[in-house]
Amino acid sequence: MRLFRSVAPVTVAVSLVLSLPRDALPHARVPAGHAAAVAEELLAAECRTSVDGSRVTAYCHNPYAVTDRVRLHIECARWWDLDTDGAPADVGPAVTVRLTGRCWKEVGAAWVSHQRV
Repeated sequence: MRLFRSVAPVTVAVSLVLSLPRDALPHARVPAGHAAAVAEELLAAECRTSVDGSRVTAYCHNPYAVTDRVRLHIECARWWDLDTDGAPADVGPAVTVRLTGRCWKEVGAAWVSHQRV
């Protein structure tokens, strides 16, 4: 009898949720323009960044048929060392570009930003 009392509320709750109309359920519904926006975000060049002492090198390869504009950003570890944002470079389809930059001393962080052309 004790098992029936603990299972009964769960069974009722599950049956109520399953009997709701499809529009009332909190499932993931993708808006019409959202799927296209997510697909565009995924069409970015693949970049590999390496730090060697105070120098930063990033290789970006674009395997897609759209052009991607990439830019190298470097944050230096020392407060007096200037952070840099490199010049943007367009990466066309099936093209690899090399981006370089440096700090005077140690590198704190380095990343590549993408922009659709």
